[in-house]
Formats: sequence, structure tokens, C-alpha cells
Amino acid sequence: MKESTNEVYRALQQQFRGDLLRPNDPQYEPARVIWNDMVARRPALIARCADVADLQAAVRTASTTGVLTAVRCGGHSLAGFSTCEDGMVIDLSNMRQVRVDRDTRRCRFAGGCLLGTVDTATQKEGLAFPAGVVSHTGASGLVLGGGFGWLTRLYGLSSDNVQGFTIVTANGSLILANARENEDLFWALRGGGGNFGVVTEFEVKLHPVTSVLLGEAVCTGDDIPALVRRWRDFMSESPDNLRWSLSLRLAPDTVIVPIELRGRPVVTQAAVWVGDMEKGRHCLDHVLSLCNPRAVTRRSISFLTLQTMADKEFPHGRRYYTKSGYCKTLDDNTIDVMVQSLSSAPSPMTQIELAYLGGEAARVGAADTAFGDRSSPFVINLLGNWSDVSEDVSNVSWVRSLFGSLRPSMTPGVYVNFMSGDEEDRVPEAYRERWSRLVKVKSHYDPGNFFRLNQNIPPQT
Repeated sequence: MKESTNEVYRALQQQFRGDLLRPNDPQYEPARVIWNDMVARRPALIARCADVADLQAAVRTASTTGVLTAVRCGGHSLAGFSTCEDGMVIDLSNMRQVRVDRDTRRCRFAGGCLLGTVDTATQKEGLAFPAGVVSHTGASGLVLGGGFGWLTRLYGLSSDNVQGFTIVTANGSLILANARENEDLFWALRGGGGNFGVVTEFEVKLHPVTSVLLGEAVCTGDDIPALVRRWRDFMSESPDNLRWSLSLRLAPDTVIVPIELRGRPVVTQAAVWVGDMEKGRHCLDHVLSLCNPRAVTRRSISFLTLQTMADKEFPHGRRYYTKSGYCKTLDDNTIDVMVQSLSSAPSPMTQIELAYLGGEAARVGAADTAFGDRSSPFVINLLGNWSDVSEDVSNVSWVRSLFGSLRPSMTPGVYVNFMSGDEEDRVPEAYRERWSRLVKVKSHYDPGNFFRLNQNIPPQT
């Protein structure tokens, strides 16, 4: 493989405008590191593209020589698909241009953008793109897998707000995919992940959001299962303007958590309201009064502040492992199993994240995009988060064991952006009735499966 990568290096050397980094290069070490420290690989070559022409050359050359190739935008893949061992990494971190049209509420952003890059540019015009909740996430990976966050219930998934893609396919061609051109590819890119090529530019819809109401609170003891049940019953009738999420965890050592609660099992709440502030205050007053909450806060904050709040909780260099699934509803036994598991959680940074989709995301037809299940609104994400390699076994085992206990109550399906690198068998489950159509699109645009470092959809053979 290294000899093939050397061949790619020699072929690119004369025409490449960006950086070609090999292990002896001073810039190599920081360039090879990705967000999830569980994945520490050493590619033989990192091709940091300066522009689309560099990207096309890298894809065309690597595809011809058969070099194993990963694509890195933000390096934020939970599964570690942003890198590879001995192959080549195509790095888009120099391609972060953003153009905003305030009048049409449209934006074009390049394939290497981070969420924070997009947010900073769009907020200057009083507009927002519905995306994730950690600003150093790569926008491409998030959008291609579906993408949900604070604005999902009001404005839909990230992929629902894409109006067009410009993409480099496996043979190095640059093509458009939208509602008029290459409609099959346009359908597949909205949820099908990085299986079909490298997106050089996204054209997306924006929405008028500059500030939100944020409410936070903590419940402990017997109030934990009681609150989860109240949340479960409330969310199906809640307004789209409200995103109210829960995290079951050991109480963090932060200033907003009372000292006597730190390290104890708790449920932390984050309720975000977008829209009419008076209605929002009434709604947050209600939800944050349930089940004897502690450390209750309510405040108006800028959208940019909201979008960076989780950054410190999920920094680069930690070790992350996840298992996730959907539920039609949360029965009392499922809630009890989750609550009881907290006492054995091996890391204080690990969380059981509970989110409710519904709203605008649920109004898009199941066959309209490649994104998986929209009919089961409850999302359970078991997010292991720890620092020391010596704790890998205990943390991974805890996540796997709890997932095994919860799986019988889940519906078939999984959000591909929440999948770890050992869940290849669940990829067809993620897409279910859309699988055959995705395989056909993959077979047309990438028959050799060049783009295989992803939650992979193999082409027909």
C-alpha cells in the first residue's frame, strides 16, 4: 500500500497546489490527528487540497491506483472514517469559503467548512442553517448523514434544507445534484452519507434566527424517572418551536450544579425555544417546573452562543464510543433500565442522550430522501466519553451492555452519524426500505466502492 501511495504522491507532486504531507513532514503529526482519540491511525499521505482541481486530481489518481482513501472535512467522524492506515487522506480543511445571499435566504458553503464556519457567516446576516450542536463538527459529514440539532423540530433536518450539491465522483468528474439534475444522486446524498463522492459545495436554505430562549435544570433521585416520563408524555403535543432534550448522567463538576449533587446520578435538561419570546417564556416556565428541579436557569442568548455551548463537553482528544437507536415511545421499563444503569457508569462524562424529533422533520415523506426512520421520534444515544486508554474496556463494555438491554424496545433503524466503527451490520438497518435504491445509486456513481470509508453501502457486484 505504501508503494501505491508513493505512486500517488509522485503523480500529484507537479500539479498539486495544496500540501502533500508524509510522515517525515513537520506538519504531518497535527494534520493526522482526528477528534475521536479512539482512532489513532497513520496515513502514508495527507493531501490537503487548495481547491477543487486539487481534489479532482487526488480522487482521480487514488482511484486509478487503488489506494485506500479517507476524506476529512472536520475530522469529527465518531467511527474514525476521517483517517486510514497507510493509505491517503484527502483533507478539505483549506476549502472553507461561505457565500450568503440575505435576500433569498440562501447560502453556498464549501465542503471543508465546520459548523462554526457556516454559523459565523450566516449570523452576520441574521440567518441560520439548521445543523448540529458542536461547532467544530465538519458540516459535510453531518449534512450527508442527515443532521439534527436545536432547529430540527422547527426547520427540519440539515439535509432537508439542502437545495443542491456540487460533487466530485469516483472518476474525478465534477457534477451537480439537485431537483433538476442527477435527481437520483440528489435523493441519495440527503442522508446516504459519504458513499457517493466528495461534496465541494452545498447550496442550502437559511432561516431568520439570531437569538433563542434557553432553560436549564437538574433533577436527581426519584425525580429522574418521573421527569423522563413527564417529558415523554409532553413532547408529542409540544410546539415545534421547542427543543427540550435530556441527558442522564453523573452530575458534572460545574458551577451550575450544586456541590452536593456532583458525581451523583442526575438528569440534566436543556430546553431551547425559537420564536415568539413571550410564548417561549410561558413554555419554559412550565417544563422547567416539573419534578422538583434544581439549579434552574432561564436566559436569552445569541444563536452563536447556543451553537458553541457543547464544544467544551466534547473536545478533540477524548475517547468516544456510541450505540444509538429509535423508539416509537419510551415505556416505563425502558426508562427504569436507563436510570438504573447510571450507578454503574464508568465515566462521569458519559451520557444517555434523549431527544425527540417530530415537528418539521417528521413531515418530510419517508421516501423523499435517503434519511432513515422519521416515524420513531424518540432518539436514544448512549455516548461513552472518557480520557484514558486504560478505561477503554470498561467504557465500551458499559455502552454495549446497556444497548443490549434497550434494543428489544427499539424500532429497527439507527442514525448513521451516531454509529461507531464496529456497526457495519447495522447499515442496511439504518436505511431499511431505501436500501435497494441506495445500492443502485452507489453502483452507478461508485461501482468500484472507492468511497468505502463510511457507513458503507456496497455497490452491486
